[in-house]
Amino acid sequence: MHVTHRQKILGLALLLSGAGCSPGIVGPPADFEADTDVDSAVNALHQPVQAALGKPMPFLRQADLDRFTAGKEEFEQDEDTSEGLGPVFNNTSCSRCHSDPASGGGSAILETRFGAINNGVFDPLAQFGGSLIQSQGIGVAGSCDFTGETVPSVPNVVTSLRRTTPLFGLGLVDAVPESTFRYVARIEAALFPNEAGRAATVHDIAHNRDAVGRFGWKSQVPTLHQFGGDAYLNEMGVTNPEFPNENCPNGDCALLAACNPLPDLNDDGSGVVAFTDFMTLLAPPPRSPLGAQALKGKLLFATSGCTHCHWATFRTGYNKVDSLSGTVFHPYSDFLLHDMGSLGDGIVVGDGKGNEFRTAPLWGISAVTRYLHDGRATTIADAILAHDGQGRRARDRFANLSSSDQAALVAFVNAL
Repeated sequence: MHVTHRQKILGLALLLSGAGCSPGIVGPPADFEADTDVDSAVNALHQPVQAALGKPMPFLRQADLDRFTAGKEEFEQDEDTSEGLGPVFNNTSCSRCHSDPASGGGSAILETRFGAINNGVFDPLAQFGGSLIQSQGIGVAGSCDFTGETVPSVPNVVTSLRRTTPLFGLGLVDAVPESTFRYVARIEAALFPNEAGRAATVHDIAHNRDAVGRFGWKSQVPTLHQFGGDAYLNEMGVTNPEFPNENCPNGDCALLAACNPLPDLNDDGSGVVAFTDFMTLLAPPPRSPLGAQALKGKLLFATSGCTHCHWATFRTGYNKVDSLSGTVFHPYSDFLLHDMGSLGDGIVVGDGKGNEFRTAPLWGISAVTRYLHDGRATTIADAILAHDGQGRRARDRFANLSSSDQAALVAFVNAL
């Protein structure tokens, strides 16, 4: 790396990580010189993207509003076997899981991932239908009876529960240039090498290329469109152009071949496009005003090192949707993979290792009732105290705060 480029990285990093401040705006590297007036930019651009939970991005053109409405209808529509549901699935529509506190939100529903670890190597047990359990079946079809999958009884099996996460604001995340996430990883490596995350490298099916993962618990998905197609297949059993192969129930492909009631491609791609439109245009969660306690907590959030991974502010690149173009938003995540030590679940998905998770975005956390990937934590404080690995230092700083300071930090997080 040239010295001048290193100076730019460190200069930006110092700007973003000043004591008592949130990490500030992150943009494509080419926009470095434009990131000079952080506070005024945030104040000017923060308000326009505010909307109630479940509502579309503000200031959309009518054509985009129509896309959002049509996408929401598809998102909420229950599928049946005549439309390709199953033969094994987890639910009948996206909104059955993504419903709390509004369509597009999360839920308390927990799904199961499984696999086996043999000699330190993870095996997704694809021959048994792994690594995601489809918990329901369509029942009798022809001479077959399709039932929900179960975790096989094999040596060294591991399981992990996964909480359904909200989708609010993901169109903004989708609109961030890939170079930004790589840039963030380089800044973290320069400033916090013991806590630095890494950008996941995954396959972008639509463009047949390697891409930066940004969605899913292990950053295993690169785009919202692929996220929608993956969910259509793996959550509802609906095949589509990017995911044309049906899941074999518990790995029994002979059963599928004999009795699949709709063996042809179930969705021609239009359903996935509609899902993508809804998620793309879904507004981010609104932020609450910060009272005195939360303002104190904001300072403690930074000085405790939480901002090393939970970056406050990003900016999108150019987008044909005005509300998504050059927009500053506040997800409180770096969208990178981090070694979480004992909090890891042993499950490998995409580029995410068994001990790694993507930094969970904190925006909208006040609408969440269970925390961490498996919902084990019932309070924000419990979730912080469960951090390990690269999150251990921040956890220990939080644990050493007085009870009033801990309450202040939690109050700030709850306002996000």
